[in-house]
Amino acid sequence: MPVKPVAAQWHTHVNHVQAPAWLRHWLADSGSLTAKLMAHSKTFRVQRISQQRNTCWADEFDAIGLAKASKAHTREVLLRCDEVATVYAHTILPLSSTASQWPLFRTLGNKSLGSTLFGDPQVVRGALQFARLAPNHPAMRRAQALTGCITNHALFARRSLFYRRGGIMLVTELFLPSVVHLTESRIAR
Repeated sequence: MPVKPVAAQWHTHVNHVQAPAWLRHWLADSGSLTAKLMAHSKTFRVQRISQQRNTCWADEFDAIGLAKASKAHTREVLLRCDEVATVYAHTILPLSSTASQWPLFRTLGNKSLGSTLFGDPQVVRGALQFARLAPNHPAMRRAQALTGCITNHALFARRSLFYRRGGIMLVTELFLPSVVHLTESRIAR
C-alpha cells in the first residue's frame, strides 16, 4: 500500500530541527549554495531533472500565495559535486509569473539557478526556513527515486522565497547524506 506524502513542519531557526553541528553551517548559510558547493569540490554541475508545470506540494502552495495545491511552474535538479548527487533542489513559482519577473527561468537548462539569483541585484531573498523531511515527503521520495539512496531516516532541508519585480519563487534544497563527504574532504585539506 503506497504511503501518503506529508507536509513538512518548517521552522525559522536551524536549531529547531536539531541538525548535527557539521550540517548546520550548510543549512544556515544565507549565501549562494552553488558557490559553497563549488568551493568544497573539484567539479560541480547541475543536473536538470525536469522543468514543467506540475502540482505544488502540500507545504509549498501557501508560501507562494496560492489558496490550494494547484499547478505551478516547477524545476527539479540534482546538484552534483565530483559527480556525486549532494543536494536535491525543487523550485516553484506561480503560473502567473512573467518573463520580466524571472527572465532566465525558462531557459536555465543545466545552469545554476543560484548563480542567476545571487548575480541579479534586483533579487531579494527572504528568510531561510528549515525542516527535517520524513521519508514520505515528496522531496525525499523524488530524491530517493533519482539517486537510489534509500533511507528510512529524516533528512534535513531548507527553503527560502526569492522576490523580483513583484514575482515570487520558492526554492527548497534537500541535503543528501553525501554532503558529509564534502565537509570531511574540506577538513582533510
